[in-house]
Amino acid sequence: MDTTLPSFPRTRLWFSCLRLATIGVIVFGVVLVVAPALSRQGFSLLVYSSGGHILGFGNEAADYIALAHAVMGAVMVGWGTALLLVLRGPMRRNLREGIQIYAISLASWFVPDTLFSLASGFWQNALLNLGFAVLFAIPLVMLWRQSSSAE
Repeated sequence: MDTTLPSFPRTRLWFSCLRLATIGVIVFGVVLVVAPALSRQGFSLLVYSSGGHILGFGNEAADYIALAHAVMGAVMVGWGTALLLVLRGPMRRNLREGIQIYAISLASWFVPDTLFSLASGFWQNALLNLGFAVLFAIPLVMLWRQSSSAE
């Protein structure tokens, strides 16, 4: 059974959507690393509805939060880069296997991060996660359907 990239016209569209979502993760990660004040303010707005709330924790705590954001951002850059390489290689050779790699990778991030966010009372982060997940889920589902109809 040939599971290479089917030649449906919309396959390119869904690949492009997936590529853009992945680049979005990388850009978000870069922002977390290179713009600590913006990152702190953004998460402070997201979680506390106040851009300066995190600064109220004190300088040492705010600096540590900046470090945590930067580390998280660097991991996102690495993860996104790996996913782009999956798009360029394995996914083009075997669409279903590439989709599975993406889906497993996303689930491995989404489930524990979202569960911990909810359990710790930071439901706002769970909503942010959901937004990121939807950006990936739609093209992945559409590509899966196309790969199924190509069989």
